[in-house]
Amino acid sequence: MIKTILPALLLGLTAIASTALPAAPVHAEDQKPGQIHVRGSIVSYSGSALKVKTRDGETVDVILADGWKLASVANAAVTDIKPGDFVGIASLPSADGGDGALEVLIFPPAMKGAGEGSYGWDLKPNSSMTNATVADAVKGVDGRTVTVSYHGKEKKIAIPDGTPVVTIAPASNDDLVAGAVVFIPAEKAASGALAHQVLVGKNGVVPPM
Repeated sequence: MIKTILPALLLGLTAIASTALPAAPVHAEDQKPGQIHVRGSIVSYSGSALKVKTRDGETVDVILADGWKLASVANAAVTDIKPGDFVGIASLPSADGGDGALEVLIFPPAMKGAGEGSYGWDLKPNSSMTNATVADAVKGVDGRTVTVSYHGKEKKIAIPDGTPVVTIAPASNDDLVAGAVVFIPAEKAASGALAHQVLVGKNGVVPPM
């Protein structure tokens, strides 16, 4: 899920395009034992290790795997979503039918097709993550509602006022400072959690997924 990122920044993202977040979401029905999402604030960072205080108040030791990738997020807007874009939207079912967005990620063009589909997601109970396909990603933008297409299916998602809308942006190890908010898909390991990817907040923008 990029209209707001300069072309030069896209060059910096090329190296992480195949693994940048959330390219391969872990979904509830398919989640393998030991796969986790770490959401929280950095306590400390040193070499290949991160210590993170999660949103539940738990402190998790994260080991960074060889070749791990780092990215950040930048603010975007609903009006940046255009037909043909590829987006990832976490949402909850609405009482009147359809879904209501919890957050929206506008992928860079290099990441089109990443994690295509609609899956259970653990942002909130009963939430799902929908990554639209390249060809018919956003079929229409009607007010604050988008229609997305994936695997021949369609889904209409309302985007309420105040819903975080972001896009992928570059980051450096210097951004891994105490207090920075991170989203990390990881595997449980004997020493804590093993991560190949880290998404870090910067410039006041935090990973909403």
